[in-house]
Order: sequence, then C-alpha cells, then structure tokens
Amino acid sequence: MKVLIGAEENAWGGMIQQFRQMLPDVEFIASAGHAATSLAGFDVLIPGMADVTETLLKTADRLQLIQQAGAGLERVDLDAAGRLGIAVANVPSASSGNADSVAELGVWLMLGLARRSNEIPAVIAGQQLGVPVGMALKGKTVGLVGLGGIGKALARRLTGFDMHLIGVKRSADQQFARDHGLAWLGTMDQLPELLSASDFVILSLPDNPETHHIIDETALAWMKSGSFLINLGRGGLIDKAPFLAALEVGHLAGAGLDVFWQEPVAPDDALFQYNIIATPHIAGVTDISLAGNVSGVCDNIRRLRDGEALQNRWV
Repeated sequence: MKVLIGAEENAWGGMIQQFRQMLPDVEFIASAGHAATSLAGFDVLIPGMADVTETLLKTADRLQLIQQAGAGLERVDLDAAGRLGIAVANVPSASSGNADSVAELGVWLMLGLARRSNEIPAVIAGQQLGVPVGMALKGKTVGLVGLGGIGKALARRLTGFDMHLIGVKRSADQQFARDHGLAWLGTMDQLPELLSASDFVILSLPDNPETHHIIDETALAWMKSGSFLINLGRGGLIDKAPFLAALEVGHLAGAGLDVFWQEPVAPDDALFQYNIIATPHIAGVTDISLAGNVSGVCDNIRRLRDGEALQNRWV
C-alpha cells in the first residue's frame, strides 16, 4: 500500500516519521508538489493543506481513501470524491487532543495581547520596572465565533478566568449554552451583536463559502474600539486589507494569528508593523495532538488495508 502525503518530509513536527514507525509495512511518500499534480499509483492521500480538486482526483488510478491528518476538509472536493467512489475521513479535533492544544494557544495569545507582551523586550532593555500596565482578563467579554471542538475547549478554559463568555454557532441551543458556560449564544446571523459586545473575539471556524472573509470591513466596524481579534481557524476568515486598516487607526488594539492568508507568512509582511502576536500554524502541534492524529490516521489506513469499516468517514 502506498500513501501520498501533501507535505514536505520534515513537516508537522515529526508526524510523518511516526506514521512509518506505526505502519512499517506501508510506504509513505511525502511530497507537497506531487500531491498537487498527480495521484496516480497511490492508495491513500493525506492532503494536509493541498487543494484536492476534481481535476486532481481524476489523476488517481487506484486511490481508495483521502485521510486528513486532522479535522480540516475544506480544501477537499467531497462531492467529487463521492462521485468517484473515494472515501474521505478525518480525525476530529475533540478526540485527538488537537482542540485542547489549539485552545491552550488561544489562551496564551489572549494573555500576551492583554499584557502587552510586544512592549516587554524594550522595557527590560531599558531596565524599567512596573510597566507596561496590562489588562486583566477577569470580567472581560470574549466572543467565541465557532463552537465546535476548539470553541468548546476554549469555553472550558476561559471560565476559569472569570470572563463573560458569549458565542455564535449555526443553531442557538440554549442547553448547549448552559452546558458550556455561555452567558449568551446566538446564531451566525447574530455575529454583529457578538462583535459589538466583545473585548476579545476568537475565530475557530473552517474557511468555506459561508465563512470566507467573515471578518470584513463591515464586521470590523461592528467590533468594539480597542478590542482584540484572535484567529485559530484559517487565514481566509479575515479580509486582510480592512483588517490592516483597523490596526492602523487603532480601532483594533491588536491581534493574535496562528494562520495567515499565505503560508508560510513572509517575515516582512506589512502586518508585523502592528501589535501582532504571530505563531507559524502551530496551535495544534503538541505532543498530545500529534499522538492523537497519528493514531487516528494510522488506524484508518490499517482498517482500509484489513477490509474493516473506516472511522470518522465523511464520504
């Protein structure tokens, strides 16, 4: 069995090497470029961030499974895969440990922004004490945009900071709100209400036609002056030009970004002249999430090899 991985050999914190250790009888080939041009000769594709279009799928001659190493399937043409009889599966973030890891990084970004961490190196260099004056999280309002595995993991952690939690999701289930400590829960149509009330807005959504540029010029205008925006989802959730403009005039006090419009992000990107805490798409790259994703991916490849039913199948 041959598996094509849409990433370079050293990507994902050693995950590819762990695939080989767990399934030594399976041939794993890492090639981001190859995954974008041809699937011929492969039984399984692990797409990563590759675009899996119908055109690409038609190059396959024996592909049986598209198995994501994580939850995100927004770049996979699920309809085309179904028509071509190719199974599609993922590893849900809540079960792999990924959601917990991403939520932890989200809290870290919040704390860094609130405590003005970008100013601290200069303060230390100037041998000053007692500055900068930070913002406490206690009593502040955080708006969770998206309440899947990551949003729920954030809610669990942020209740411990005595914050006022509000959120929006596809359907407003008040029992869900009570179960997850939300003071208010609305539908996506009520995003303006959330944005206008929040000191921190955290995005944990996929990038799809319904969510692309969900934070645009209009949405940014709804946000409280001096608020912070944190993106743990995908870069395409934010319209870059009005986002930079909001930072320029100080309407946004700052932002925490683990994902970008182009990845890897250019170190001289204009966004870095503002109050930005940036991480290189590592929110889910921890020991527990890597182990969970490796286990989920390898279990399904083994199931395919042994003729067993696949887990977490979408198509």
